[in-house]
Amino acid sequence: MDRGNPPLYNGAVQNQGFRYFTAVTAVFVTCLVTANIIAVKIVDVFGIVVPAAVVIFPISYIFGDILTEVYGYARARQVIWIGFACNALAVLALWVGGRLPPAVFWDGQAAYLRILGGTPRILLASFIAYLAGEFLNSLVLAKMKIATRGRWLWTRTIGSTLVGQAADSLVFITAAFGGTMGLADLGHVVAAQWLVKSGYEILVTPATYAVVGFLKKAEQEDYYDRDTNFSPFRIKG
Repeated sequence: MDRGNPPLYNGAVQNQGFRYFTAVTAVFVTCLVTANIIAVKIVDVFGIVVPAAVVIFPISYIFGDILTEVYGYARARQVIWIGFACNALAVLALWVGGRLPPAVFWDGQAAYLRILGGTPRILLASFIAYLAGEFLNSLVLAKMKIATRGRWLWTRTIGSTLVGQAADSLVFITAAFGGTMGLADLGHVVAAQWLVKSGYEILVTPATYAVVGFLKKAEQEDYYDRDTNFSPFRIKG
């Protein structure tokens, strides 16, 4: 739904009666939490070695694009922080579960800690990378929407993902594995993740168009962030 003459959904006050905002938020958060749980498995996809999270984590970026495109940066910012809090709660619950004394007949403690007891360094890297990537993704899309006057949706969904995924991959791999492998190997892993995740976005562009078009029509919303404060830490629009 690209428009050369955008509607005047422009300012801090947005429609509060959204029918699907909660559902979109739920999908975003579910993808994020699930990705962080399955990321411990490393897979080889046609010779490209990446975490198993690549099967679902890019969907969080797609829905991040949808949130910003339809509801605006301020709403997306709220959801990004909700996702951060939910992921932190999940990590805390998994940590507590791992440290509770196992029943005498249960022999899965070592396996539990091996898979779900992520190291503090990797968890911290994941949190920082998530915030950097998601906020850059949303910021770039919101700015490009103004610059393109709402036309050429594919340019901003793909463009914002290229920037956001680059930041996410670079921050996470460097912070989590820096010092454990050579610079060339780090660069290869970063590039592989970035290419796979960005390619995912490109492939599902038709689906993104369909969801965005449906939501704009159903919600009667097509927000333009002309007067938005883009600080990641601002609570209100």
